[in-house]
Amino acid sequence: MNRSNRIYIAGHRGMVGSAILRKLQSEGFDNLMFKTSAELDLRDYNAVASFFEAERPEYVFLAAAKVGGIIANDTYRADFLYQNLMIQNHIIHQSYLNGVKKLMFLGSSCIYPKLAPQPLKEEYLMTGELEPTNEPYAIAKIAGVKLCDAYRDQYGCNFISVMPTNLYGSNDNYDLKNSHVLPAMLRKFIVAKRNAEESVTIWGTGKPKREFMHSDDLADACVYLMEKYNESGLVNIGVGEDISILDLAQLVKKIIGFEGEILRDLSKPDGTPRKLMDVSKLNNLGWKARITLEDGIRKVYNEIKDITWKTNEAK
Repeated sequence: MNRSNRIYIAGHRGMVGSAILRKLQSEGFDNLMFKTSAELDLRDYNAVASFFEAERPEYVFLAAAKVGGIIANDTYRADFLYQNLMIQNHIIHQSYLNGVKKLMFLGSSCIYPKLAPQPLKEEYLMTGELEPTNEPYAIAKIAGVKLCDAYRDQYGCNFISVMPTNLYGSNDNYDLKNSHVLPAMLRKFIVAKRNAEESVTIWGTGKPKREFMHSDDLADACVYLMEKYNESGLVNIGVGEDISILDLAQLVKKIIGFEGEILRDLSKPDGTPRKLMDVSKLNNLGWKARITLEDGIRKVYNEIKDITWKTNEAK
């Protein structure tokens, strides 16, 4: 990509899209285009077609999606499947019709089978059943990967797919009803410290392990792969290391300076024992994560420590 290329970032207000936007701006790219959902409804075929015909982007980062936590995914199953299919189908098809030089489709680690071996290798895709609660979202993302490969095979489009691990960073979601484990944990410990509470409770035993990557690292990897990678299939993006939920809670406690104790609610489920990405393909392409988990959490804490949340919402 040249600094003057027309680059469209779909989903620029989300955690991933905004990180890619910041990365490109910091690198001197000055012909960036983006629209809010109010300005451009990506579920509307005609609206997306008009946008592509008028703006003629040369490169596309497809980071737009309908997202949510476990409860939202399981409750609004039709919405998650239909809306994500429409968003990605319209952008990928219009990218083909309007001669986009290269498109990157961003998926999710939930596309891998629930019981896939650890760490998760790219070739494990579609080798087993998915986690039932987020199956509609995962199926949509799998369809996006296959659609990119199909346009590559039939039309010669340079469309690539990447699968990020669990992310955290700027513009994350801290709503305890549908946020992911790390932002929810940050909010709980921040509120508990403010209120001088005696304890913070985490779900389950704390034994399951999860991998966490700062969104700025993801953005760096995405821009790198957009410039270097031109093959079918997918590339995992992660740090290649994981941490138990209990150890994560202890790390967050230390960073925030909470002096109470950590309790475990054993009536709550643990979830999948482990979800670690195999990032050997990414590393062999010449890219490795740079932001440590502790440094990344400190960075996020400094960004959100003064946010005001209602106490009763954090319990």
